[in-house]
Amino acid sequence: MKVLKINASASRQTSLSRVEVDRVISKLLVKYPSAEIIDRDVAYSNLPFPNDKFVEAIFHKGPLNEEQRLLTKVSDQLVDELLESEILVIGAPMYNFTIPASLKAYFDLVARAGKTYQYNEQGYPLGLVEGKKAIIVITTGGVPLGSPMDFSKQYITAFLGFLGIKNLTFIELDENRFKYEEKRKKATEKLASILD
Repeated sequence: MKVLKINASASRQTSLSRVEVDRVISKLLVKYPSAEIIDRDVAYSNLPFPNDKFVEAIFHKGPLNEEQRLLTKVSDQLVDELLESEILVIGAPMYNFTIPASLKAYFDLVARAGKTYQYNEQGYPLGLVEGKKAIIVITTGGVPLGSPMDFSKQYITAFLGFLGIKNLTFIELDENRFKYEEKRKKATEKLASILD
């Protein structure tokens, strides 16, 4: 079994989402001691933002030239990691009401027509990344999840669903500046329940 561990926090030392992601991974390793962890720190992977040449390359019909292969190399690697993994653990701190730019860049790079999604003849999207479980840690300083200022949880749900990942569990540590102990208790209980 492979577990894809994705961190998106810019803070390496004081990030609550990183701490919680590590807790999830530790619990998974107790349950699946032989699991292989793929560590993908999108905040420090220097992920490229898609540009016109990248878009042209990923929609190119036929063999790619050398330049196109280089342009799609990172995206191909990320897609392979995603497809090979059975469980995703995603740390998604809220930055200015939504996900960090690094996580959005990651999502843009793994959304690949013919690899992670496709459209049927009626134009309906079909996710190709099926049979996976995702555990998503969302942390916020003060914004309540589900409030009008929350543009994280619904977006993550929609995007992963678009790829075919429907088995989602959210570990919610929102409003942690005001309700940390309460939210920590609930997160601990939820993590225990989903891994039992």
